[in-house]
Amino acid sequence: MAEKPSITIIGLGYVGLPLAVHLAKYFKVTGFDIHINRIKELQEGYDKTGEVTSPELRNSTLHLTSDVNELIGHNIHIITVPTPVDENNTPDLTPIRKASDMIGKIIETGNIVVYESTVYPGVTEDICGPILEKCSGLKCGKDFFLGYSPERINPGDREHTVDAITKVVAGQTVAVSEMLSNVYGSMNGDKIFVAKDIKTAEAAKVIENAQRDINIAFVNEISIIFQKLGISVYDVLEAAGTKWNFLNFQPGLVGGHCIGVDPYYLAHCAKSFGHDPKVILSGRSTNESMSSAVSTAIHQSLKAKNPEISRPRTLILGLTFKEDVPDLRNTKITDIITDFEALGHIVDVHDPMADPKEADQFFNISLKPSLETEDPYDCIIGAVPHQGYLNLTSASIEQLVKPSGLIADMKGMWRKRQFAQHYSYWCL
Repeated sequence: MAEKPSITIIGLGYVGLPLAVHLAKYFKVTGFDIHINRIKELQEGYDKTGEVTSPELRNSTLHLTSDVNELIGHNIHIITVPTPVDENNTPDLTPIRKASDMIGKIIETGNIVVYESTVYPGVTEDICGPILEKCSGLKCGKDFFLGYSPERINPGDREHTVDAITKVVAGQTVAVSEMLSNVYGSMNGDKIFVAKDIKTAEAAKVIENAQRDINIAFVNEISIIFQKLGISVYDVLEAAGTKWNFLNFQPGLVGGHCIGVDPYYLAHCAKSFGHDPKVILSGRSTNESMSSAVSTAIHQSLKAKNPEISRPRTLILGLTFKEDVPDLRNTKITDIITDFEALGHIVDVHDPMADPKEADQFFNISLKPSLETEDPYDCIIGAVPHQGYLNLTSASIEQLVKPSGLIADMKGMWRKRQFAQHYSYWCL
C-alpha cells in the first residue's frame, strides 16, 4: 500500500464534500459526483448545502470531476453516497450498489475501498465486496481491501465538523485499519477509534441515530400527554433539565436523511435474523405520527376561538428539516402542510433558507419571497426555528396575524414573548 495515498471521494453532498476539502489539505484528492451541475457549481466556488464556504472551495487543491475515468490510478476510494429507504421503509441500497459497480470497474490491485454510508451490519462485506469482485475481476481481501468509517456529519453544525470529531475506522486487515487511521487522523488531530471489525463499525453507526430517534420519541409522546393536561413540555423539560443526568432532548418532527431513516436499517437487519425490533419501530411510529398530532392540536386551538371559520388562511414559517440549513431531504413540514390542507386551510409557506426551485421541483410548493403581506393570516405557524424567525419582534409577528388569529409555535421559539391579549398563542 502506498505511503502517501491518493484518494477519491464518491458523492459530494453534505458528507462527501467537507471530507474531500479537508483531506485535500494533506493528500491528492479527486472529488466525484454524477451530477454535472453540482460539479459546475463547486468549480465556481458555490456549495448549495452551505457546509463549505466559497473561500474554502476556491483555495482547495481538491480536483472535481464527473468523469469516472479520472478516478483511475488512485489508491483509496471513499464512497459517501446516500442510503435511503423506499416507500415501504425498506433499505434502498441502489445508490451504494451503483457506486460499488462503478468503482469496481476502475479499481486496481492494492486499492482500498472505504464506505462511509450508513448501512446495517454486513452490507460492506456481504453486498458491496462481491459487487467489487465481480466488476473488477479481483479477489477481495487479497487483491483489494475493504474499509468502513461511518460519517457523523450534522448539517449546519459548525462545532462538530468532520475535522473536529472522533472518527471510527475499521479495515479488512490490521494494515488497512492502520492506513485509514493515518489518513483520517491527518485531518482531525489523530482523534481515531479503531473498531474491532467492519461489522462492529457499521453497527455502531446505525445505533447512534436509532438511539436519538428513540429519545426524541419519548419526548414527543410526553409532549402530547402534557398538551392534554394544559402543561407546556418546554416548561417541564426546563425544570427536569436541572437534574445532572437528565437527557436534554427536545420534541419535534424527525426529518432529514439520517435519524428518520437509519432506524429502519437496523430494524430490517433485526427482522432478517428473526427478531422483532419493538422498541426501535415503536419510536419510529411515535415520531411519524407527530405531525398529525401537532396539526390537529393547532387546528383545534384555532377553531376554539373562531368556531365559524371554514377556510382559514395559514402561513407556515419554515420548510427545511431543521433550523438554519437549506436541506429539504425528508422534511416533515410537508406532512404538516398536507394535514392543514386536508383540514380546509389555505396554506402559504415561507423559508429564506430553502431553495425555491427545489421546493417547487420536489414538493410543488411555491415559497413566499418575503413576509410582507397586506392581508393578515388567520394562523401563522413557527415550524422551523431559523435564526431569522427567532429574531422577529413580537410586533412583526403580530402584523402577520389577524387580531383574532392564532400564533402557533411548534418549537417554543417565542414562548418567552408577550403578545397582545386579542391574539391566541399555542405552543407544545
